[in-house]
Amino acid sequence: MTYTTFALAIIAAYLLGSIPFGLLIARAHGKDLRSIGSGNIGATNVSRALGRKWAYVCFGLDVLKGLIPTLAIMFLAEPQGVLMLWLWLAVGCAAVAGHIFPLYIRFKGGKGVATSFGVALGIWPYYTICASFAIAIWIVVVLVWRYVSLASIVASLAFPIALTSAIALTANWHFAQLWPLLVVAAAIPLMVTVRHRQNIKRLIAGTESKIRQDGTKKN
Repeated sequence: MTYTTFALAIIAAYLLGSIPFGLLIARAHGKDLRSIGSGNIGATNVSRALGRKWAYVCFGLDVLKGLIPTLAIMFLAEPQGVLMLWLWLAVGCAAVAGHIFPLYIRFKGGKGVATSFGVALGIWPYYTICASFAIAIWIVVVLVWRYVSLASIVASLAFPIALTSAIALTANWHFAQLWPLLVVAAAIPLMVTVRHRQNIKRLIAGTESKIRQDGTKKN
């Protein structure tokens, strides 16, 4: 694969990531997601507007925005060496950037958690295994404390820790070759925390919404 093809892949990943599925789902039901709840275009706000079923649909579509580009690059050109890893990661990061700063809705997008999860699943096996661990942490935090925002932050923090541990414990994984993956993994908690800064303020103040047993939100 040539660098021109990779550049086109990065652009395509950004454009795919920019599709505001949550906004489109709500609009198809005659609702403006921007005027409901937090105004966010992600699955959590879709659950407020339309219920759990459509929140799952939105979450799945947002995951696919990250998964499809990274899987495509894996099959087209399996990364070899540090440079190829960076190119692979660039495609995934472009998809996440598209979700956070979508071209189609004036660069005002979501928080990027679901799309980041899709990217992680697509970067096999390094990120995939660690993402599976992080989603398990996310589920536990939601079940125990019922804060989606808190679960997202904790899971993002667990991800680079899991990757570091996996590299240290896996015989044929070496820090010298996989350091680009660690750099991006370490940036994920920072991105998630910044995107959830208002949620963090509400968590501290005790005003953050919890998720009910039925998947809807309560104040």
